[in-house]
Formats: sequence, C-alpha cells, structure tokens
Amino acid sequence: MEERHVIVTYRLDRATIQELGAQLEPDLMSAIRHPTEIPPLVQLLSVLHFLARGPFQTTVAIASGMSQPMISNLLSRVLSALLKHMHSYIVFPQVEDLPTVKGDFYALGHIPNIIGAIDGTHVALVPTRRSEQVYRNRKSYHSMNVQMVCLADQYISHVNATFPGSVHDAYILRNSSIPYVMVATPEAPCVAIR
Repeated sequence: MEERHVIVTYRLDRATIQELGAQLEPDLMSAIRHPTEIPPLVQLLSVLHFLARGPFQTTVAIASGMSQPMISNLLSRVLSALLKHMHSYIVFPQVEDLPTVKGDFYALGHIPNIIGAIDGTHVALVPTRRSEQVYRNRKSYHSMNVQMVCLADQYISHVNATFPGSVHDAYILRNSSIPYVMVATPEAPCVAIR
C-alpha cells in the first residue's frame, strides 16, 4: 500500500502504526488463546480501519475477511490495550512548551496566544434501558459527548469521554481539567465557549 493510502485507510502513517503495534503486541498476544487466532498487527489494523471509517463493523468485517462478531471482539480487545497506553500519546502541553505551541497555531491562522482547539463530538451508542434518557442527545439519538483538544499539528492533547449525550459542551468544559490548567498558566488566553 502506498503511504498516502495507508493514511487514508487508517488515519495514521505506516511508522506510527508499526510503533503502536509493537507497543500493543504484549497486550494483544496475551488475549490470544489459540495459535490460529488473529495476529496482533491484524487486530490493530482492523480496529484502526473501523475507527477511521466507522460506524459499521460489518463493512470493516467484509473488508478484512472477518465476521462482524469478531470485529466487535477485536474492538473491545484493542481499545482496552490502547487505553493502557493512552497517557503516552495524549499529553497536554507543559508551561515550557507553550511558546512553541502558540507559534504553531499562529503560523496556521495568524491568531496569537492559542494553545489548543477544542470541540465536542457525539459518539453513538446503545444504552441500557435504565439510562436511556441520560444518553439521548439533542438530535434524539443516544450518545456519549466527547470533548477533545488538539494542537496545531492535529495531535490530541486532551480527551474527556465521561459525559452522556444529554450534557452540553459548555458543562463538560466547566467540569473538565481544562479550566484548572488555564488558571495554572497565567499567560494563557481566555477560553471561549460557544
């Protein structure tokens, strides 16, 4: 596969996928109970393909030659392994990094003093009957409302995936660690909530 096609298919470049595969291999190998099970790198690639293309496991299953239940199992297995290593990859800039971060954003849009781009997105889910109303969002489907902050180079620097779809973005921001980080950095700009 050409590098361009790898990035379109998996949203990561080949080197990053290989590095991630090597880091997750011990976790994914320990889940293998039979020698004919799916190798760790294939597990990772299947889940990355699903995350990049979403939201239908069946489509990824057809493309990878696996069943939809297998993709569902892999999704759970690989995401659990990724969560163990999340803090290696998702890191909010430290005070000493702020001049570089601000410079990167300024080069991108000529707006001074930006240290992150923030937004919320709804990730659809099937809730339990007891919690159905809590997860119903303003567009009348069930979801988690996930807040993310990214840097100018599109690396994610913060994720808050703890609130159901009925919760507004502004509430998530006020109840996240972002306001505390902003107070801790005196030269940081104000946070605008839309």
